[in-house]
This record gives sequence, structure tokens and C-alpha cells, in this order.
Amino acid sequence: MESVEVLVAHIQGLFRSSDEVSQLHSLLKQSEDALRSHADRLVPFLSQIDPSIHTLGYLFLLEAYSSESISREETSGFLLSVVEFINSCSTEQIRLAPEKFISVCKIFKDQVMQLGVPMQGIAPMRMAIRKLQTSTEQLTTLHSDYLLLCLLAKCYKAGLSILDDDIFEVDHLRDHFLYCYYGGMINIGLKRFEKALECLHNAVTAPMTTLNAIAVEAYKKYILVSLILNGQVPSFPKYTSSAALRNLKSYTQPYVDLANSYARGKSSELEACVQTNQEKFQSDSNLGLVKQVLSSLYKHNIQRLTQTYLTLSLQDIANVAQLNSPKEAEMRVLQMIQDGEIFATINQKDGMVSFHEDPEQYKTCGMTEHIDFSIQRLMVLSKKLSSLDEHLSCDPTYLSKIGKERQRFDFDEFDSVPHKFMQRAYLFIRKGSPNGVVRHCPQTILSSSIMIVLEKRVTMRR
Repeated sequence: MESVEVLVAHIQGLFRSSDEVSQLHSLLKQSEDALRSHADRLVPFLSQIDPSIHTLGYLFLLEAYSSESISREETSGFLLSVVEFINSCSTEQIRLAPEKFISVCKIFKDQVMQLGVPMQGIAPMRMAIRKLQTSTEQLTTLHSDYLLLCLLAKCYKAGLSILDDDIFEVDHLRDHFLYCYYGGMINIGLKRFEKALECLHNAVTAPMTTLNAIAVEAYKKYILVSLILNGQVPSFPKYTSSAALRNLKSYTQPYVDLANSYARGKSSELEACVQTNQEKFQSDSNLGLVKQVLSSLYKHNIQRLTQTYLTLSLQDIANVAQLNSPKEAEMRVLQMIQDGEIFATINQKDGMVSFHEDPEQYKTCGMTEHIDFSIQRLMVLSKKLSSLDEHLSCDPTYLSKIGKERQRFDFDEFDSVPHKFMQRAYLFIRKGSPNGVVRHCPQTILSSSIMIVLEKRVTMRR
């Protein structure tokens, strides 16, 4: 224990300048084995250190202590120590040993999950993410852990605090897949189906050399959310990896069958498909979404009528939409009017429904603000794209590698159709760089163009 006491003395003395902190960092790295060997006796030493001043030393001791199994009696004290540390620690010092900080936070997450109190981990984990990030554009490995706690606690709105950030920097693909998958689930819980579809889309279309289980589960929910929101499942975009294109549908056949039945618009056939695959949907924890898909079929059948008819009786609506009675048709039409999904009036005396055009004139203050926000967002993303494109296009490493493929292209043919070259260059980059650091934007606005340019960084970093 004498060596630990000496180390604690160094921790208490080396903190005044960056040089002293750097010296302390070297000493701590050399003492890792000694700290781990005394892991069960480090608690008294933690109480001697101020985490706000001696952050680096406190972090090494806390990580060594948590490396051993923590008894149930010690759990409460450990959780309090971690929360205090996260709230008071120095951002500059934890970034000297980010892997230690991440390890402590992940053990903290595991402990609150084992105790069945995920709510207690949400605020500290959010603070940990902000201290670990170099900017809000960076996806850390703690993002997915935070979203998981939000899901388990059913505190979905808390997840929006990081889901609404624009992410451009991803260091590990697994973090990206989990972030998008959990983000999709949180948005589903909040009935934000457009955002959920966006997150799931990015999990399904992200670069991968072999199909992974997260992408498979994301695609199952992607199919269901697509049907609920749009009544159809879109085809894969061109930048989808070949592994996903080849294998996703074969691993999700019950969901593909459900989409095919939905496309035919017959509720009886869709119900039969749901009944056939109910056990599979139940085991995937997707039965609730499947029931929403079944309910949305009636809605989309009614919406299609608005494209053909100006007026229609409730009885005709019930017949076409395969509802049980005109009364049920009336209730569904009323609900859709209330939700803003159709624009219509019902004449209860005659039992007729009159369909109208969208009354929005795009001249209210609220709509003006919405349009202005959208324009500003597009300008920011466009500027980001141009900046990255200019920087990467001048990078010697990238130019050297892409130059080796020059003979494969006739650049004259790309003068009139520049996007054609971009697509081919993207395919080349994708094939040559499946495992590097990926820069990926999970927003649908300009997403395909941003992916093309940002994935040049993958090649550059190899």
C-alpha cells in the first residue's frame, strides 16, 4: 500500500501546470498494475482526492477500483462517487485518458441497469457525453449507452437532447449502428415516425462488409415504420452496401411478406399474414408496431380516395377501405381530419364526405419561421459539405490513391454529367475502405451527397 500512498501524494502535488499533469499521467500509466492489484482497498484514497482539481488521478483510481467486481453493499457508494466525479471533473484532464473515462461510465451504466434504476443514470451520462465530446458533431461511444438508458427508463424525450445534434464524426461503426437503432426506437416511442425512419435508414444503409445483427433488427423496424408513415417500403439507395443489398431481405422474410401483403391493400390478406407470423413478430418485440401497420392500412386506403373523389358516401368509404360499417368509417375520417392527415367535411344528415385541398397558404408567421429555419439549415449543411469537399479534394493522400484509378475512367464523359463520376468514385472508395474511421451525417437533407464527400476521409485515413 505504500506505493499507492506515494502515488496519491504525487496526485495531490502535480496539478498546477500542463507539464505537471503530463508528468502525473506518465506516472499513473506506469502504476496501473499496482492500482489494480489493490483495487479492493482504494476507496479510502478516493476520499483524499478532490475530483475537480485532481481529475486525472481520481479517474485512474476510480477505474482501477471498478475493474474488480463491485459488491451490492458497495454499489451505492460507487454510484455516488461516479456521479460526483462526472459532475465536477476537468474536461481537459479526462481527455488525456478517454478510454478510462469511458470504462468508468460504462460500468456505471451497467450498475444502474442491474439495480433496475436506469433513470438515475440519464443525467450523469448526458453530462459525461458533453464532457467527452470535442464538439456536438462528434459521436462518442457513450451515446448509445445513454440512449439505452432512456429507452429502459421510458424517458424518451431525454434522448432528444443528443438525437437532435447533427453528427459528422464517427470513430467506430458499431457506435453508429447502435446510435441510429436506439434513436429510431426512441422516435418511435414519441410517434415521431419521420425521424425514426431517418435514423433506421442510416443504420440500414451505413457501410458494412458483412451483415450485422443491428442492421437486421433496424431493417425490420424500418419496414414497419415505412408502412405506417408512407404505406410502402422504398427501395434501397445506391450508396447502400452490397452486403445489405444481398442479405437483408432474406433475414427479414416475414416482414417482407407483410410489406407485400400491405401493398395489395386487402385487410383480410394482411391480417392473415400477421396471424401467420405473429410468433415471430412477438419474439422480435415488434407486435405493437405490426398492429399499428394493420391500423394504418385503413388510413392509407382512405387517403387514396381523396386523390380520386371530391365527395363520397360513408358507406362507399367503408366498402372501399374494408371497414365494418359507415359509423366506423365516420370515426376514422374524423380522426384523420383531426390529425391533419386529410382535409374534409362530413355531412351527417346525408352521410356524405366532401374532400378538400390543403388550406395552407404558406403565409402565416409560423410557416414563415419554419421555411426560414429550413433554409438556414440547408445553408449550414451546404457550407459544411463545400468545406469538407474542398479540404479533402486537395489532400495529397486522397489524390494519390484516387489517381491510381484514373485510367479506369474517361473524365471527358463526366464534364456534362458530373454526378456520374461522383457515384463511381464513391463506389471505389466504399470498396477500398470498409473498416476505417467513418464520417457520416444521419440527417436526410443532402445525406447522399454528404456521404459521398465525407467517406473520402475513410480512404485518406487508411
